[in-house]
Amino acid sequence: MTPGALLLRLRQRTQGGLKTSWFREVVRPRILKATPLTGTNDHAICEVHLLTSKEDWLNACWAILSFYRASGANYALTIHEDGTLPPFAHGALSRLFPDARIIRRSEADRQVRASLVNYPRSLAFRESNKLSLKVFDLLHYIRAPRVMLLDSDVLFFSHPTELIRRIEDPTYNRNSANEDIASAYTVDASTVHRHCGFTPVERFNSGLCLFQRESLRLDWFEEFLGIPGAIGHFWRIEQTLLALASSRFGCELLPEEYKVRVEAGIADRPVKHYVGAIRDLMYREGLATLDVNRLLSTRAIPAGQVLSAVRSGN
Repeated sequence: MTPGALLLRLRQRTQGGLKTSWFREVVRPRILKATPLTGTNDHAICEVHLLTSKEDWLNACWAILSFYRASGANYALTIHEDGTLPPFAHGALSRLFPDARIIRRSEADRQVRASLVNYPRSLAFRESNKLSLKVFDLLHYIRAPRVMLLDSDVLFFSHPTELIRRIEDPTYNRNSANEDIASAYTVDASTVHRHCGFTPVERFNSGLCLFQRESLRLDWFEEFLGIPGAIGHFWRIEQTLLALASSRFGCELLPEEYKVRVEAGIADRPVKHYVGAIRDLMYREGLATLDVNRLLSTRAIPAGQVLSAVRSGN
């Protein structure tokens, strides 16, 4: 390794200060010693889907475990990898989540491409943007009537009561998402209304979402990709598509305590989305706040225990 590369590595590892470095470089890998999460194979009500890569798979482990430990859920888990996941990481995910489906990009390419043969805009978008897997691969592999989409930079600190209520309520027929600090779409509301006849919900953030399966439609996505300007900012296209589908189907944002915030502090909120601007806080605040020993051990809430109480009305 050249001196320049060594200097860059050092800067990356010390970015955010010593506390951030400690939790990112020392504490974060401890997740690999966690008791494997079993029982994530219930497709009856909802599935959890997450997209990961070589850069964020360790964070994804924390996101997944924090959700299942905090919620007591046993929803089926599906992990999509974007084609960059190294063999070691794939093996680690398989050991930590033995009941999960881990879908390789190479496998998904064969199957999902075939499903998009009659949707040329959608196929072209999937070929050019890795985040598109959060749209098309999510839709292709859903088995349950509902799906929760989770990003790798979302951590849960206590039971997400309202989110679980919406998932578990058989009469709940809308999509949900955490509220962003501002609307971050590739197209504005007036353009959407002019071309599609509806106004998109404001501040939809795709980091934590609940979708009704029937709201994710290939013909809608193909239509939305034809809106002038839809193929815009790389990071916003998939969020735009999911927001538009949810807006047409019916959508409401999750309550205030789920809202994206860029300031430090967790208070009594059950979850926090550590978006790119505050990623350092995920380590020195998020990992520092979680009860790591409980998260890694079998002393966590048994899968299904909390949900049994929710379903029985206790």
